[in-house]
Amino acid sequence: MSRAPRLEIEYCTQCRWLMRAAWTAQELLTTFPKELGEVALVPSTGGIFDISLDGEMLWSRKAEGGFIELPLLKQLVRDRIAPDRQLGHSDRKAE
Repeated sequence: MSRAPRLEIEYCTQCRWLMRAAWTAQELLTTFPKELGEVALVPSTGGIFDISLDGEMLWSRKAEGGFIELPLLKQLVRDRIAPDRQLGHSDRKAE
């Protein structure tokens, strides 16, 4: 039996981004209640807001130059843990 994925949100306490991290976690847990094993909030410093899934970096605020939009984050997570799943209105437009 395989372990469900672990998502980490590392956030800057100096920047007071706990609420943003908690809101992001809540949205992901609501969207992927059966697919995610856990979402961990990891306090840090230095302006960090990084999101990783099982150790793979999905988004880094510093590297990308800003915060990720939630629909894009949901797509990135979905593509790795439930690629056949539709996300409704926040899904990509048909190409």
